[in-house]
Amino acid sequence: MPATVVVGTQWGDEGKGKLTDLLAKDMRLVVRYQGGHNAGHTIVVGGESFALQLVPSGVLYPHTTPVIGNGVVVDPAVLVAECDALEARGVDTSRLVVSGNAHLIMPYHYEIDRATERSLGRNKLGTTKRGIGPAYADKAARVGLRVQDLLDPKIFRQKLEVVLREKNAVLAKVFNRLALDEEEIARLYLDDLAPRVAPMIGDTVGLVHEALDAGESVMLEGAQATFLDLDHGTYPYVTSSNPTAGGACVGSGVGPRDIDRVVGIAKAYVTRVGSGPFPTELGGEAADLLVERGHEYGTNTGRRRRPGWLDLVMLRHAVRVNTVSEIALTKLDVLSALDSVKVCVAYESDGERITRMPYHQSVLHRVTPVYEELPGWGGDLSSATAVSDLPREARDYVECIAEHAGAPVRLVGVGPGREQFVRFAA
Repeated sequence: MPATVVVGTQWGDEGKGKLTDLLAKDMRLVVRYQGGHNAGHTIVVGGESFALQLVPSGVLYPHTTPVIGNGVVVDPAVLVAECDALEARGVDTSRLVVSGNAHLIMPYHYEIDRATERSLGRNKLGTTKRGIGPAYADKAARVGLRVQDLLDPKIFRQKLEVVLREKNAVLAKVFNRLALDEEEIARLYLDDLAPRVAPMIGDTVGLVHEALDAGESVMLEGAQATFLDLDHGTYPYVTSSNPTAGGACVGSGVGPRDIDRVVGIAKAYVTRVGSGPFPTELGGEAADLLVERGHEYGTNTGRRRRPGWLDLVMLRHAVRVNTVSEIALTKLDVLSALDSVKVCVAYESDGERITRMPYHQSVLHRVTPVYEELPGWGGDLSSATAVSDLPREARDYVECIAEHAGAPVRLVGVGPGREQFVRFAA
């Protein structure tokens, strides 16, 4: 059975956690294919909220094997702490499998991330300062330590000695920071963390292909989203990996012909965290309303998100880049308090109407959004379970999105709970 990819179509925080949890009930494997603990997924089950960072959403189903793929960067201390927290709440994490080829986030990655961001001043990127970027940089430079190195203390120490010599020189001479102690790092990773992580390490590529060959269902789950993609996002205000559907192949070891469904998650409005261009950004009371009704604060960082109207130019581009086969729209209920809603259908720049994402960043920074205004629907959507339960105006909004985006909307979220969604017919 071919695999399903779940990908965010905006700047993240679209509600991928809820959607992946919803789809996971029909999956044998749920594979996280990129990112680190810089992105959180919040899932509400029976009134309980679970905030996941590294562990894939499928962990909440006893029949599903959660997999951390080779494209992820892993802080083993965070992984162990997250598993312990889930176990304390009655969630079994013993099925979790971590790729031996995933790269480790090391203490010097945190130090360099914080120091670099501080040195950029007003030009800072708005990173979470969790070592993600430096870990991926070391991976590309071929000096990174991998999860499998935890199984071989001799190799781990040899690699650590070489790389730490360079990192300490950078920390001391460039950023005027104290050197990190090699032996202290080795003890933490080899003595404290390796025994906890070792039982989780496995051949995830083989595991995924065995499931596919057996006709079992597999879901590939990304962190962040399309416009935070290193290649296709609003560079340099992006993450350090590829959350797009193409990245699912690289980060999991699955070939393109093994995928036949790409579900694009889109929020009914748009938010982003940190710096970067945002053509439809809102301010004032409207922004405050979306933030408060939508609880738009970072799962991991607590930072307030920047809200704005839904940008259909962005969504069309995301559908194209990811070959999205269907859209899952989240948080439609948040807009219920508004008398009218706007959607951006095009941009204007220097008197020219633009219907595609500008390839040049300077153009994107100065565009003016062209809006269509639609009537609001009012009322509480939280109890809706069928399309007929939605007001006509809400259905018109959904149909408008599908028409402009070029992909059908199949699921619409009407609340934070696991079952609070409306399914549109195929």
